[in-house]
Amino acid sequence: MDNISLPATAFTPEVDFDFTAHRFVLKGESYPENAAAFYRPLLTAIEDWFKNSQNRKQTLSLFVALVYFNSSSTKMLFSLLQLFNSAAEADWPTELHWYYDAEDDISEEFGQELKHDFPALNVQLHQDLNAC
Repeated sequence: MDNISLPATAFTPEVDFDFTAHRFVLKGESYPENAAAFYRPLLTAIEDWFKNSQNRKQTLSLFVALVYFNSSSTKMLFSLLQLFNSAAEADWPTELHWYYDAEDDISEEFGQELKHDFPALNVQLHQDLNAC
C-alpha cells in the first residue's frame, strides 16, 4: 500500500497516512465544498489496508489537529473514526490523539465526546495544536 501525502489547501487538511509506520495524520482546516469527495478515497484506502494488513500488533496512531471543520467534514471524520474504532474492537491497539487549541472549548468538548462515541479507541486529548 502506497502512503498518502497531501498538502493542506485553504479548504482541506494536510493528510499524511504512513501505512508502514501505522501513523495517520490530519491537520489544518476541513471545509471542502464536497467533503465526501475529499474523504472517500482516504476511507477506501484505509479500509483496503485494514483488510490486507498482516501486522496487527503494532499500534495504529491517528493524529487529528483541525483548527476548523464544518458539519459535512464532521460526518466524514466520524466515518474515519468508526474504521479505527472497529480495528480497536478487533483487538488491534489503536489510539486517537486529538489536538485542540486550549482556548477552543468546542473542540475540547468534541474530543471528550469522541471518548464516549468511540469507546474502543484510546483517545488522548492534547491542548496544543502545534504539537501534532
